[in-house]
Amino acid sequence: MIRRYLLPRPLHPFSWWGWAIALAVAASSASNPLLLLGIIAVASLVVMARRADSPWAKAFKLYLWLGVFIVILRVGFRIVFGGGDGPTILFNLPEVPLPTWVRGIRLLGSVSLEAVLTGLYDGLRLATIIICVGAANALANPKKLLASLPGALYELGTIMVVAVSALPQLGDSLQRVMRARKLRRSPEARTRRQRLRVVETIIVPVLSDALERSLSLAASMDVRGYGRSGTANPLDRALGLALGLGAMSLIAVWAYRYLANAPDTFVLGFPVLSTALLLLGLAAAGLALWVSGRTVQRTRYRPIRWGLAETLVVASGVAAALLIRLIARYGDATALFPSIHPFTWPELTLPLLGVLAIAALPAFITPPPYAAAPRRQPA
Repeated sequence: MIRRYLLPRPLHPFSWWGWAIALAVAASSASNPLLLLGIIAVASLVVMARRADSPWAKAFKLYLWLGVFIVILRVGFRIVFGGGDGPTILFNLPEVPLPTWVRGIRLLGSVSLEAVLTGLYDGLRLATIIICVGAANALANPKKLLASLPGALYELGTIMVVAVSALPQLGDSLQRVMRARKLRRSPEARTRRQRLRVVETIIVPVLSDALERSLSLAASMDVRGYGRSGTANPLDRALGLALGLGAMSLIAVWAYRYLANAPDTFVLGFPVLSTALLLLGLAAAGLALWVSGRTVQRTRYRPIRWGLAETLVVASGVAAALLIRLIARYGDATALFPSIHPFTWPELTLPLLGVLAIAALPAFITPPPYAAAPRRQPA
């Protein structure tokens, strides 16, 4: 049983997105730089261990560089605009005088340790959230993700599949046309008319080839059931519309109560009324999608089944986010939000290490992806 469970297979893309969103929620609930760096390390570990050999999987390092850029940019903004908030002055820069009508804004001047740390913590938190999204993009196949959308969203899935496939098709067509031009050994363009002729002989074949491949993709999707009209009756349409409006209303009321910090009864650190509104809204949205999509006639080629591994992946992310919430409510909240005024060194306590260990479980308890077939070297 265990050997069969660990056979290489791709996991459901929704499981990776659920795990990544839960990690992003955990990162947004803390400012401890050690915890945030630990979440980045966990996301990198899972990506390195469970990503497949695909173009989108190799783009994770771009998200890491984007996170570094965000941190540097956030600290730079704190230094340039009002970096003197705090008693511990690190260094002084020549201040740029501004007109009197620009109040509350200061260019350069004194730079304090507290301002730099505030920019560092805020930038690191945003960078961690973006890196979690990048981990989901690296682990989940975007085409499988769109193909796994509910039947009610099949039109959106069709549009997104064609949009995602358009840019790679253009790049492939351009490479094929340039390879053909090299094989024909076209003469070098010297005059302006000849240069325009070269552009024409490149752009027209590229666009025509991409158009033909897009039409082929649309035809294959039509054969598999995309774009077919359903057989919904007026009762199903009315029920789906009512459930959708109810879901939007419940989620809107929950968002208002959450942003307004409305009074509520707490049980185990969770507001009862707000949690009930959120769960009812999500349930109504799920029922609306089910009612609207059950009459859509669509076939799927080798769909990815939801199994035990997918449940464990989502459960590990949700458990990490819930532990962060419980620590903030009943534990040592200073471990999640280290003090800046006055400055105290951040600590990675034992409960936070447990959070990181639980979040890293998908790197070890999930089946590995398919290995890429080795390329044969020419004789």
